[in-house]
Parts: sequence; C-alpha cells; structure tokens
Amino acid sequence: MASTIQLSSDESFNYEILRTLSHTRYSGADIGEVLRAASLIEPGNLESFYNVFHTLAVRVSSQANAINATKNPISARDAYFRAATYFRTAGFYLDGSPNDPRINGVWDEQLVNFDKAIALLPIPGERLLLKGDGFDIPAVFYRAGSAEATPNPRPTILVSIGYDGGQEEVFHAFGFAALERGYNIMTYEGPGQGSVRRYQGVGFTHAWEKAVSPAVDHLVARPDVDSTRLALIGWSLGGYLCVRAAAFEHRLAATHAIDGVYDFSLAVHKLLPAAVGASYVAGDSSEADRLMQEFLASDKLPTTMRWAIEHGLWSFATRSIAEFIKMTELMALEGVIDRVECPVLVGEATDDIFFKGQPALVAAALGDRATHLVLTAEDGASPHCHVGALSFANHLFYDWLENVFSSRGIAAQ
Repeated sequence: MASTIQLSSDESFNYEILRTLSHTRYSGADIGEVLRAASLIEPGNLESFYNVFHTLAVRVSSQANAINATKNPISARDAYFRAATYFRTAGFYLDGSPNDPRINGVWDEQLVNFDKAIALLPIPGERLLLKGDGFDIPAVFYRAGSAEATPNPRPTILVSIGYDGGQEEVFHAFGFAALERGYNIMTYEGPGQGSVRRYQGVGFTHAWEKAVSPAVDHLVARPDVDSTRLALIGWSLGGYLCVRAAAFEHRLAATHAIDGVYDFSLAVHKLLPAAVGASYVAGDSSEADRLMQEFLASDKLPTTMRWAIEHGLWSFATRSIAEFIKMTELMALEGVIDRVECPVLVGEATDDIFFKGQPALVAAALGDRATHLVLTAEDGASPHCHVGALSFANHLFYDWLENVFSSRGIAAQ
C-alpha cells in the first residue's frame, strides 16, 4: 500500500488503522483520535494495538455516557458510534488465543455502544434474529425516509462483512450512504462472522445462500421493502460469498462484490509458509498441522500472515490448518457462477494485499453480467476494499445501482 501515507511500518497495522480511519466519513471514527492512536502503537506488537485502541474506546464511551442523550441526541449518537468502532478495532488481533475472554468482552462493548447509537437515529435501527438452517442470523434493519411519514416500499440493500469484523462496521461503510439516497438497508451476519461465531460457535460455510435466503425471505415479506429491487453487497471475502449466494438466490436484482473473489483457497495458499503448503499438497495433513503450530509459536511470521491464519482457524472453528485449507477450497465459484442471473458490479483494488488478480477472474466468468470496476492509487481507492475512499466507492456503486433499478421502471423515492 505504498501509494498512501503509511500509518504504521507494519503492513497489517497500517491497513487496519486506515480501515478504522476510513469510517470517519460516515460517523464511525474521528481523524485526530485515530491518528493519535496510530502514533502510540508499536509496530508488530499485537498487545500494543489492543491496548491503545481499547483505551481510546473506553475514553470515547465515557464521553458518550456523559452526554444528555435526550437533549443532545446527535452528539451522543456520534460518540457511541465511534466508541463501538474503537472497541471492534481493539479486538481485531485477539483470535490467536481462542479462549481469551477479551474476544467476547470487547465485542459485547461494541454491541452495547452501537445499540445506544442506532437507538438515536431519526428512525432507530431494528435488531432482528432470523432463523437459518442450523444457526440464527443476527440482522439490523434501517428504514429510509422520515420517521413521521407512512413507510412506503423502497429499494433495499442487504450487506454483510466478509472474513472478519461485524455487521456494525458495514453500516458505516454502506448504510449511511444508502439512507441518504432513499434506500433501506439491512445488515446481517452468517456462519463464521461476528456474533454468530462468538455466541453460537458456528464456523464459516461455503454455501452462503444458507445465510442470504432467510434474510431475503424476511425482506420480501416487509411492507416497507420493494421486493423487486433488492441488492446484495459482499465486502472482502464477501466478494465470494455474495456471488455464491446470487447463484442460488434469484430474487436479487443486483449484486456488488467488493472485491471479486473467485477462489478463496488461492489467497490462502499464497499466505502459508512454504513448508506448510508443501506438506498439505503432499497429503501429509499431520505434518502440515505440526509445522503450522511451530510457526505460530515462533516470531517468524509477519503480522499479515499470522493474523490471516489465526483468524482463519478461529472463524472456521478448527485448530487444524489442513482442515482450514480444505474448507477454503470449497469457497470457489467454479461450477456455480454460471447460475448467477442478476448484474454484478465486480470491484477491484489495484493494491489489494489479499485477493490481487481475482476480481478479473470473477468478471471474466460472469461475462456480460459483470461490470468490472478497477480503482487505483490515482483514485485514492487502491487498498483492499477501497478503504479510505468510501464516499467515492459509494458514489460509483449507488449510481450504478440506480441505473440497474431504473431499468426496471422505478428509482428510489
């Protein structure tokens, strides 16, 4: 990510700090707070990252609690949103120790602060728990329009996070932009993500339609949703998840993969230590597991590799690297992508550190169903998922989506 000012000499820290900073545009962070935190974090020191952001989160949450929310609801709401972001960020690297109580502790704190914030929106967010096949789907519905007006059916966005994070984050990434344009938005989490992994113990599934279709069932039954104008967004690994879901869920009018992921295992194999990958390919799963544990117990792994592997083991609910790799090999679009019927906006970030080259594979496989959107350093949008350029990325996505919906006869009101 040499095309941007470096916020840390550690590649992973640099990206995560920029990711947090990017939510400033939509009330999820403040520039000075994040830059101050960045200056205090010791590169490569995971405890330093946690401590600095946790201290900031506690400070901002205390400030929020001191505000009279009845008299000054906007001030309180903004502070609670920022506190939630900082609690979430603080917990980012904790998954290497699955029994660490802080994994759930900071998550609980981010939920408490976020819920206080969405209760202060002009139309409060509506927490939901939908039934899936063997798991529950936590979701939040945000209605566009005026609180005083009778709800009318509106075009609606359905969006989840990807490999990491939670649905609260994607409200900042896409939700405010949707509401500003007159769209409803519903965020949700499926297996392996956020609260589903933490409180239900359910790891990732490649069959993401199992998470999306129950959410679509809920949306099409709502009187405030125009069921003919539903769009699905997938962020990061969600770039695989959303296209996979669209192959089976044909009530979607459009899909946006940010960014396109054709085969998750390709990225995983690139990240693995060479000896681990060689043992797995040779069919020696026990040796792959043994070597991986040796690497994780050492200080030889760069932060990006360590986090990706440790989080993968945690989010897929396994302690075996061989089992993790095998499950990621199921996350491929080959054999199903031909079933996608709706138009797909396939994003590509030219400085992506995880899925470089994969968006072009997705776009090529979709053919004329795809619009391939390449964002560069000149756009200020070249990092993974275009973090730091959310306003620009939303402008491109929502304008494209408006054209898709308009072609069906009715635009957002």
